[in-house]
Amino acid sequence: MDQRSSLTEQQREFAVACFEEGRGEKSVVTELGVSGPAVKRLYDRWRVRGRGALVTKPTKQSYPFEIKLAIVTRFLGGESKVALAREFELSSPKLIETWARKYRNDGEEALRPKPLGRPPGSAPPAGGEESELQRLRRENEYLRAQNAYLGKLQALMDQRRRTR
Repeated sequence: MDQRSSLTEQQREFAVACFEEGRGEKSVVTELGVSGPAVKRLYDRWRVRGRGALVTKPTKQSYPFEIKLAIVTRFLGGESKVALAREFELSSPKLIETWARKYRNDGEEALRPKPLGRPPGSAPPAGGEESELQRLRRENEYLRAQNAYLGKLQALMDQRRRTR
């Protein structure tokens, strides 16, 4: 189960046992005395995966753009998120809500996978030589920093002399 869950392992096991007995999420919230949203998320996962909701998946699953788009289109067309999550073996119906929100806000492009890693910086000048202007700017920045440091050092020394 997710390390970030606010429910302990015993609470999750007890909640799933209650769900299997036919009790609803509100009854479990009252009995456990825990937050409603945490039990609701567990209940939704249980409706999709059954007892599998207690098992932590070893890696984060990623889904292709086409699958996400098909699921979101069907969800916005009126199909149940729980039924869709069960059909496509998603870890949680909450995924569908997240994808639908992104789709509504930013369109299809929001469902496309994002590139991993840091974006490449500006390309170095051809031949590995930096321009004279860039070299002078870096030198100027270094000299300014050095000047500021020496100025502060001088001020500290003056202050120390005055306090003696």
